[in-house]
Formats: sequence, C-alpha cells, structure tokens
Amino acid sequence: MLAWTLFIAYLLGTAYLGWLGFKRTTGFESFAIGVGDLSPLAVGITLAASTASAATFIINPGFIYVDGLSAWIHFVPALLLGFCSMLYLLSFRFRRIGEEARALTLPHWIGKRYGSGAFALYFAVVNLLILAFVVLLVGGISIVMQGLLGVSNVVALLITLVFVTGYVFIGGTYAHVFTNLLQGGLMIGVAVVVLASGVPLLVGEPGFAERLAAIDPALLEPVNVGGALFNDVFSIYVSGFVVGAVVVCQPHILTKALYVKTDRAVRQYLGVFTVVFALFALLVSVGFFARLAVPVEAFADPATGAFRQDLVMTVYLQEVFPDWMFTVISVVLLAAAMSTLDGLLVALSTITANDLLPPLVERFGPALGPEARERFAYRASHVVLVVVAVVTFVICLDPPRLLGIFGQVGVYGMALAAVPPLVAGVYLRRVPLAAVWAVSALAMAAHFGLYFFGRALFPESSFTFENPGVTTSLAALVVVAPALAILGARASIRRRSGGQGTGR
Repeated sequence: MLAWTLFIAYLLGTAYLGWLGFKRTTGFESFAIGVGDLSPLAVGITLAASTASAATFIINPGFIYVDGLSAWIHFVPALLLGFCSMLYLLSFRFRRIGEEARALTLPHWIGKRYGSGAFALYFAVVNLLILAFVVLLVGGISIVMQGLLGVSNVVALLITLVFVTGYVFIGGTYAHVFTNLLQGGLMIGVAVVVLASGVPLLVGEPGFAERLAAIDPALLEPVNVGGALFNDVFSIYVSGFVVGAVVVCQPHILTKALYVKTDRAVRQYLGVFTVVFALFALLVSVGFFARLAVPVEAFADPATGAFRQDLVMTVYLQEVFPDWMFTVISVVLLAAAMSTLDGLLVALSTITANDLLPPLVERFGPALGPEARERFAYRASHVVLVVVAVVTFVICLDPPRLLGIFGQVGVYGMALAAVPPLVAGVYLRRVPLAAVWAVSALAMAAHFGLYFFGRALFPESSFTFENPGVTTSLAALVVVAPALAILGARASIRRRSGGQGTGR
C-alpha cells in the first residue's frame, strides 16, 4: 500500500510539473530547447539527473559486483574524468555556434555548421540509435517497478511509457527540466542514504578489504585479469576515459548548452553538474556492498535460477533497508530512470521531427516554408513520441539479457559518430565536409564491426571485444584521434600560410 501511495504521489507531482512545462511551451523551438530562460542551477541538476539514471542507479552496480575494483575504476574516476573534460571543452563554443545558427538539435547544429542538409539528415538517422538506450531505461524501470509494485512486466511497461511519454508529449523541454529538478533532488537524497548504508561495511572488523579478499582476492585488483569485461589496462583505464569523453556527444547532453544564453551561465551549470554527477557516480559502489551483505543466491533469476547482475542494486536495497525505506528508495530509483528517459524522448522526437522527416517530405512532396516546417515539426514530434513508445514496448516484452550492454552498444556507436564533426566543428575554422563525414561513418562502422565480429576476426587478441567500451575506445583511438590530428595539422598549416575563411 505504501509503495502505491508514494508512487501515485510521485506521478501526480511529476504530472503537475509536466503541466507547468506545457504552459511554457508555445511552439516547436520552445518544445525542443526552451527559450533560454532556464537557470544554471536547474540546467545543472537536469543534466546530472539525465546523465546518471537507470544505468548508474540500477544497472552498473552489477558490473562492480562481478569485476570488483577494476570495474569501479572504469565507471568512477576514469569515466568521470573523460566525461567532464570533454563537456568543458565543447560546451562553451557549442553554445555560441548554436546560438548564431539558431540550432534546435544536435543534427541541426551539425548541418548548420557544415552547411549541409545531407549531413544533418545522416545524423538524424544515426541518432535513431538512441532507441537502444531508451530500451535500457524502460527495461531497468520495469525491473524495479515489478519488485516494488508487484505488477507484471507488461503492466510496468505500460505505466512507464504512457506516463513519461505523456508529460513529454505536452511539455517538451520545459517538462523535462521541471520534472528533472524534482527527480534530481530526490536522487541526491537517495544517493547520500544508499552510500551511507555502506559505512558500517567500510569500518567494520575485519576490514572492508579483508572481507572482499576473503570472497575473491581479484575483487581488489586494479586490473582483474580474470574479470568478465574489465580485465586489462585498456578496458579499465583507457576505455573508461575515452568512453566518458565520447558519450558527451549524445544529443540530450550537449544541447543543454542551448538552454542558456551566456558563457557565464554555462560555467555555472557545469559546476553544479560536476558536483552532483560525481555523487551519483559513486553509487556503483553498491556492487561492493552487495558482495559483503547479500548471499549470491539472492541474485538468481526467479524463472531460470541463473545469476542476474541487473538485480544487484534492487536486491541489496531489499536486504539492507527496512520495507518502508526500500519502498521510498525504489520510488526514487524509478524517478532516476525516468529523468533520463524523458530527456532521450525529447531528443529523439525533436531530431526526427526537425531533421529527418521534413527533408524526406520535401524530397517526395511540396517544399515547406519556415512557418509550415515548424508547424509540421511540432506535430510530427508528438507522433514520433507515440511510435517510439510502441516500438520500445514491443522490444521490452522480451528484453535483452544484459540491458546495460545492449544500451551501451547502440548509444556508444551513435555518440562516436558525432565526435569528429563536433570536435572539428568547434575548434577548426575550415573543415572538409567529405573528410569529417567519412571519419564519422568509419568510426561507427569500426565500433560495431569490432563488437560483433572482433572475436572472430582477431581470435588471438587480448582485447575484450564483448565490452562495448573497448570497441568504442579502439575506434576512437585508431580512427577518430588520428583523423582529428591530421585535420588540426592541416588547419594549422593553412593559418601559417595565410589561409582565411570560416566555411567548410
């Protein structure tokens, strides 16, 4: 009864904030990015909440449970350093260029920067890979909701998709920000409480490290050579940093810079984000806590009896906290997942409506003027939301075995494709469109090729191709980094030789 009461209260509060967002939404531009009147505090908390959600709060502790310290290093210091470094490097100039071009989405920004509608269309198609992350989030929400409310997978999926799609449908970006302020505040409180639950394990006797070593000494190794996914320096340290940098190029992350009007506001919201996101990142430490506090049998799938690492966070909370506290925290975990889900839905719907459908309509039908295009995009964004919800529901009826890996494969490929045009577009004045387009496509192809066929192509290799972070990092280091270095050197030579211009 308590679970339903709290959950309904959360739904009502979020629905009210969605309604406030609806009142601020006057057209497609405000639906997509607002009108620049959002506070840096709100944007910072929104960015942290929409970056760290189901994966951080629900899925990732399972990787630490399995691989120990090596996975923790990957997900906390390495990934955090890479993410924040890239975010700070890109956000300021991304905002300035986007403001000048009146860009509404990431593909829109890229198309304006390179003066190519075809390039924007390419990225609109690439960004459909966001759907993989949507599936991860909805699947994670369903896991928690089934345990919390005692409903079936089908009912959990219907509640999630109807509710989140509904408030995004009416309120767009403002609903996303307003609801994320509530969700982010709840997440901060729960993060502190859950991390505090591990303090007795850290200070007890025998010591924390001694007890982990008694279970498996490899759990304390900075390089766990017997680990499933994080078992060498590259997969732990290098890929953690590189993946952290790459995922900044997701459309629902960088476009937060377009929510504000000044560099000072960008600096302020990045400061808020860094503090809050670091707190959220530490939540993966629950994987350690669960090793000490919960027997491994508790993580067995009820249907098959097989170990389910996706259940680590949920089962730990059930074992450690009283029923009422578990209920409160579980409702917040749902809020955490929804906070990213709504941001992804805004990004996916606006990209499809603004950058994918209008060019296709104009190719096979009449040309759309500016006002007609905006009206079309606004209506299409709502239709896209419904379509995405239906597709996600069908996939999640029989979800992938490892939701975390499924979501990472798609979203890493999408973000990797965006790195070359974003970095080159922000820092280089003259960029050959053909070159940056080729690098983008080749990098994405290398990531997917190595993930799906790397073990067969390179059977003697020590690289863990089953880890999408590894394949992303390999593609970034072998394809993207050298190409950007060559483009940078070319631009430097042109500057020294007196070349001018800001075109492509």
